[in-house]
Amino acid sequence: MSEPRVTLPAMRLRELFGEAAGAAPDADVTSLAYDDRKVVPGTAFFCVPGHTRDGHDFAAEAVRRGAAALVVQRPLGLGVPEVPVDDVRVAMPLAAARLNGDPTARLLMVGVTGTNGKTTTAYLVRSLLEAGGIPTGLVGTVEQIVGGRRSAAVRTTPEAIDLQSTFAAMLAAGDRACVMEVSSHALELHRADAIHWDVAIFTNLTQDHLDFHPSMEAYFLAKRRLFEAAPRARIANVDDPYGRRLAVELPGAVTVGLDSPDATLRATEVRGDNSGSDFSAGGCRWRVPLPGPFNVLNALCAIAVARAVGIDDETGRAALRGAERAPGRFEPVDEGQAFAVLVDYAHTPDSLRGVLRAARELCGGRVIVVFGAGGDRDRGKRAQMGEVAAREADLAIVTSDNPRSEPPGAIIDEILAGLRTGGAKGEAIEDRRAAIARAVELARPGDAVVIAGKGHEHVQELAGGVSVPFDDREVAREALRTVLA
Repeated sequence: MSEPRVTLPAMRLRELFGEAAGAAPDADVTSLAYDDRKVVPGTAFFCVPGHTRDGHDFAAEAVRRGAAALVVQRPLGLGVPEVPVDDVRVAMPLAAARLNGDPTARLLMVGVTGTNGKTTTAYLVRSLLEAGGIPTGLVGTVEQIVGGRRSAAVRTTPEAIDLQSTFAAMLAAGDRACVMEVSSHALELHRADAIHWDVAIFTNLTQDHLDFHPSMEAYFLAKRRLFEAAPRARIANVDDPYGRRLAVELPGAVTVGLDSPDATLRATEVRGDNSGSDFSAGGCRWRVPLPGPFNVLNALCAIAVARAVGIDDETGRAALRGAERAPGRFEPVDEGQAFAVLVDYAHTPDSLRGVLRAARELCGGRVIVVFGAGGDRDRGKRAQMGEVAAREADLAIVTSDNPRSEPPGAIIDEILAGLRTGGAKGEAIEDRRAAIARAVELARPGDAVVIAGKGHEHVQELAGGVSVPFDDREVAREALRTVLA
């Protein structure tokens, strides 16, 4: 389902951009766009310089389609008013918030950032807020939820124009809060500017996205921006060294942890089974319907949010026990087999380690993992993931993930180098469907098969921008039915 559309009143160019409009002729603006294909009469078009394309090169087409004004970093002289700015990306969220009536000023805004755990944490937070009587929207990796209506997500954090429009739609649909996954890309590229944050959550930081960020320090500083945006409450996982650093550098955070005795909210007496985890924290006994210590940390973040906004623990405990599971996050595939099959989005060394250890706790037999690594992304983590699989699994089947423009075999070779370093028993099967089938065939009663890397995704991204239908959960189900037939 698509989200409700909100009709925006026209604003004058000078209302939107203030002094930046300068001496440009004034004009009525009724919409904003950064894609020339979405320009209609009355649109202010933002000429966004990108990594591969420059929006200035598409400005003439935007004018042809009826653009009322252009927001530029260099003069173009195309016969419509131009708003010159130092950085188009910085100007875009401010204008989008103004045109949409600054919707986040009227929403309880919860931002979740970190390498791993954002999606699960966001779903848990939403479950607790809804149980507390706060209708809550969601912007995340898997989907958007606006007024209870769901639609598939295109990226973790949309561009600012799309975001502000979504927030306005949430208000129109009756939502009073929004939980949002906030990626480091979005923070670095100013997509999440002009948002009035109430709560910021930091889950962890481990190696990822170093194809975009030049270093782990730059990656951390991008994440830190969410905490610098003056939220009323900051929540940080201090079992993670970067979370501890955040808590030191920006005092006043509510800290959570399992291994940190000084955490504000610490989980103790943790017990888990296939259906979830029980733990004590903050004077209460809690249960989250998700196994694994990493999900206890995610739950602690959600509990901290509920407490920060005034939801009582009894309501929170009941909501957490019945919380919605995030699709493709340690998701079981059950066709009546005598072994576990678990699909997870784990695509970093740390997240792979976490799910394999959780699988080990749940099964009495071997842990078999099927995984690969994405093409055109951080290459440094590939061998590391191989080493993790060598240490944490009994058998690893290395396969293709989303190879994109890279040869799948070359990616697999880089992972195998790490696997060999760890001395693991494993094999390479490039065809992902065949690799999943092989793992299922090898599984014995009591084993756990972990299919990692793609989680909720419904397609596999190949060379030339081609995407083919592929869902690990459905492929695993087909393989199980074949074996059990």
